[in-house]
Amino acid sequence: MEEKKFDLNSLIGFVLLGAIMLWWMYTNQPTPEELEAEKNKETEQVQEETISSTNTTTNSIADFVQAKDSLSLVNAQSQLGAFAYSATLSDKETILENDLLRLVISNKGGQIKQALLKNYVTYDSLPLYIIKENNASFNINFGTSDNRTLDTKNLLFEPSLSSNGENQVLSMRLKVSENKFLEYRYEMKPDEYMVDFKVSSQGLNNTLNTSQQINLDWSLEAFRKEKSIRYENQQTEMYYEKGDEDIDYLSVGGDDDAEEQDVNWVAYKQHFFSTILISEQAFKNASLTSKTLTIDEEIDTSFTKAFYLKAPLVLENGELNYTMNWYIGPNDYQILKNYDRNIKEIVNLGWGIFGYINRLVFVPVFNFLQSFISNYGLIIILLTIVVRIIMSPLVYKSYLSSAKMKVLKPEMEEINKRLPGKENAMKRQQETMAVQSKAGVSPLAGCIPAVLQMPVFFALFRFFPSNIDLRQKGFLWADDLSAYDSIFELPFHIPMYGSHISLFPILASVAIFFYMRMSQSQQMNMQQPTQEGMPDMQKMMKMMMYFSPVMMLIFFNMYASSLSLYYFVSNLLTILIMLVIKHYIIDEDKIHAKIQENKKKPKKEGKFRKRLNEAMKQAQEQQAQQKKKK
Repeated sequence: MEEKKFDLNSLIGFVLLGAIMLWWMYTNQPTPEELEAEKNKETEQVQEETISSTNTTTNSIADFVQAKDSLSLVNAQSQLGAFAYSATLSDKETILENDLLRLVISNKGGQIKQALLKNYVTYDSLPLYIIKENNASFNINFGTSDNRTLDTKNLLFEPSLSSNGENQVLSMRLKVSENKFLEYRYEMKPDEYMVDFKVSSQGLNNTLNTSQQINLDWSLEAFRKEKSIRYENQQTEMYYEKGDEDIDYLSVGGDDDAEEQDVNWVAYKQHFFSTILISEQAFKNASLTSKTLTIDEEIDTSFTKAFYLKAPLVLENGELNYTMNWYIGPNDYQILKNYDRNIKEIVNLGWGIFGYINRLVFVPVFNFLQSFISNYGLIIILLTIVVRIIMSPLVYKSYLSSAKMKVLKPEMEEINKRLPGKENAMKRQQETMAVQSKAGVSPLAGCIPAVLQMPVFFALFRFFPSNIDLRQKGFLWADDLSAYDSIFELPFHIPMYGSHISLFPILASVAIFFYMRMSQSQQMNMQQPTQEGMPDMQKMMKMMMYFSPVMMLIFFNMYASSLSLYYFVSNLLTILIMLVIKHYIIDEDKIHAKIQENKKKPKKEGKFRKRLNEAMKQAQEQQAQQKKKK
């Protein structure tokens, strides 16, 4: 067999042939410009095919934005259309801050992600956030000219932070291009809870679908901030102002909703803190909803109520242009009244005359006292003393009338004995009134002072729970005068009472019991003898003497301790004033002599008394005629 030998010439030929092929491939490869042109051509072809087959719904936009790193610009355009630039941005945050308020604004949605009130803490001493952990949402829902429906809360805005003098200005833009965008503009001033806010668009008149309604949706789930959930819920409600400056609110007792027109502002008001959206251009229509999340003291929860606003926005020449404000801060009447937007009305000082008394009397007096007294318990006591001194003439008038009626009581009893029976009711009443008229005594003289004190009672019932200056201010055993003053925690829950024992309501109940006991004896002197067919007033008053303290004990156990402190001190002072009047001012012998002197004087009959007597005579004659017919 012949042995094969190595062929060197063949090897050299193969090497030369390979070198020639490599040289040809290198010299004929496309240039970078040619590669980029080919890539763009393929991209345009894929984009045309994708857009032609794209479903116009945007339910997956939020998922798309979160996964944008794995998607190409082509897919972004298929999902977002003209707003595809949003997908190229990252979800970051920008901070606006002054000495009072700290706002964290997220690129996603261009909305407030956190709102911290620096000078306040929660009932358990934690930082007080109005907005945090996605409990709030501000969204604009709109349609585009290429039949897409988008939500700003799912899209990424481009931030730009600048300054305007001492003010911080943040522009958040949802861009189509440099000259076409939707903008949220925030401007924060030093030492202000009010933040300027503007929603506007530029160059979107051909991008937005003008035939589709643009809706503003704003919602918030309110964090619990106070000790008692039930009491906080009683003070938590949605307020709003209509175009005629009429203030209204949704029911505080449970879930409620309303459809309103021309709404200027909407306030999500909690007990002591609020978030208010104010618009210079009224919302033509507004759908308002309030829902109670929990009122059960036994449930450890983070939230109290949920609020919702939905309002259509109107385009001007195809563009959005709304000048607004955010108020995120305390329900401090002194702060809110400085803003000329009527938002001070969210502080519930009472309606009608009760509100006037608080605004004109108690708010100025309280502010004056706290200007030089730091102990708020002492301020309440001094305020109570001032009120009692001012009201003492009414107490004197009431007690004087009682003393006069006590002197006349034997004469009225003699009339009842002389004219018994239902058939003499008119005549008996007529003679009784004649005796009172001659003596210069009126039964109403004792009632009117009590009625005049009622507006003060109800005004203060609103004033103390609404006063944020009392929040987390202690006095004696009460660590917070705006909340209940628990001295003992019960191992069980009592309906309507709670699972704790408050001391100030107990003291107030005891004081009310003794005050009503004294008032009962006073009223019994004024009360005419019980007539046939009439209820026994003495029994009814005895029932009230026990009923009122019990109701105070039950319902005020959950109320602000400042209110119970006021009623306790007020009733003690009233008892003291009544004792002084009884033992050192009023002399019943002198009153009796004065009444006898008045009887001798000719008494001119007034028009009202004359008409009343004539009416009673006519009724008496009719009774006599009916008796004859029978």
